[in-house]
Amino acid sequence: MGFTPRNGKNGLVSDINVTPLVDVMLVLLIIFMITAPMMSQGVDVDLPETTAKPLPQKEKPITISITRDGVITINRIEVNRRLLRQELEKMAIKGKERPVLLNADKNVAYGTVVGIMADVKDSGFDKLGMITEPLPYNKAEK
Repeated sequence: MGFTPRNGKNGLVSDINVTPLVDVMLVLLIIFMITAPMMSQGVDVDLPETTAKPLPQKEKPITISITRDGVITINRIEVNRRLLRQELEKMAIKGKERPVLLNADKNVAYGTVVGIMADVKDSGFDKLGMITEPLPYNKAEK
């Protein structure tokens, strides 16, 4: 491919050889396809299904609340993030089967809510639910 006659003249071909470029791009594509699923992180949350009546509970759930001002309470006792984590770890020793319910104001920053959800999961609890308020009947139809 290097030297080919053009219009009766001998000279260099100034075309780009794209074969190595395609090879490199395919290798990069394969690398990104393999590593992309490993890069995603998230918090696994087991949300309860919506029901008309409250579900019967064997044990009293642990309730974590976050107010609009960012005040965190666990079972109505005000705590900070560090103390919340310590209390959750203590409660996890007694039993990780207890459900944890998170009640956050809708104006609380998303990062704060996800951080507390991660703290619950890291403490060892598997059942995490969100306390929500159902939509009024007329808004639910829209």
